[in-house]
Amino acid sequence: MSKTVSSIASAGAASRKDANMGRMLVEQGKLTLEQVESVRHLQKEEGLRFGEAAQRLGLVTEADIQQVLARQFDYPYLQAGGGNYPTTLMAAYQPFSAEVEMLRSVRSELMLRWFRPGRKTLAIASVNPGDGTSLLAANLAVVFSQLGEQTLLVDANLRNPSQHKIFNLAASNGLADVLAGRAGLDMLAMAESFIDLTLLPAGSLVPNPQELINRGSFVAMNATLCDRFDIILYDTPAFSSAADALTIASRAGGVLLVVRKDHTRVADLTAFSDQLRRSGTEVVGSVMVSF
Repeated sequence: MSKTVSSIASAGAASRKDANMGRMLVEQGKLTLEQVESVRHLQKEEGLRFGEAAQRLGLVTEADIQQVLARQFDYPYLQAGGGNYPTTLMAAYQPFSAEVEMLRSVRSELMLRWFRPGRKTLAIASVNPGDGTSLLAANLAVVFSQLGEQTLLVDANLRNPSQHKIFNLAASNGLADVLAGRAGLDMLAMAESFIDLTLLPAGSLVPNPQELINRGSFVAMNATLCDRFDIILYDTPAFSSAADALTIASRAGGVLLVVRKDHTRVADLTAFSDQLRRSGTEVVGSVMVSF
């Protein structure tokens, strides 16, 4: 009896999946309704899956099918040229590459070692400008959102912000304005194409970033954000250019260090790690990048 029920359920699920795939491809303009009927005819004759039949007829590409499957399984990513993001946002465009697989491994380690009940915030920091902190933070935010976690990426680099450029956001109000009491959290921006990813840009360029970050309003804001999000990542300025990273990491409680291959000096990284620990921040781990 159980085998019969399982077989019927599987057949029904497959039928619904094929119907959804056809509908999605029509919505995307990849197929017409007439072409869908042709695909279904071949599918029935040859016993093929819908995507296989559509490809055999030369109507869609493998990339088209992968994109639809990603939507069906709530794993959003973009095809090349879509979304108008830089290609360095690899998690958005190359979800099956070795580099993004590494990002997923980092995500898994962080979920196991850091993001537990009561821990939602993590600073991403590096020693030198150009070490890749902002790009790693952006890509990590995407892969966390792909996991279905309500993810917030905060651009806390008030000196040289870049997340608004990566995600094509208007350079208007943001973190600096919230900390200065000039704006509320209503300017949080959903990342287009990623339903579980939200961004808080750096906002106005200010003359006193260190003083703003040290205000009690940062603590209050962080508490409010923790009530709304599962994962909060803070992009920070380089330690060698400002002490902001120490303060932000201390507020977050933990820090992930970014090490750029053939660029970051071990002695500098050790000195930075020692200062973080003395400030009561847990160094959760480090990631070596080459971009």
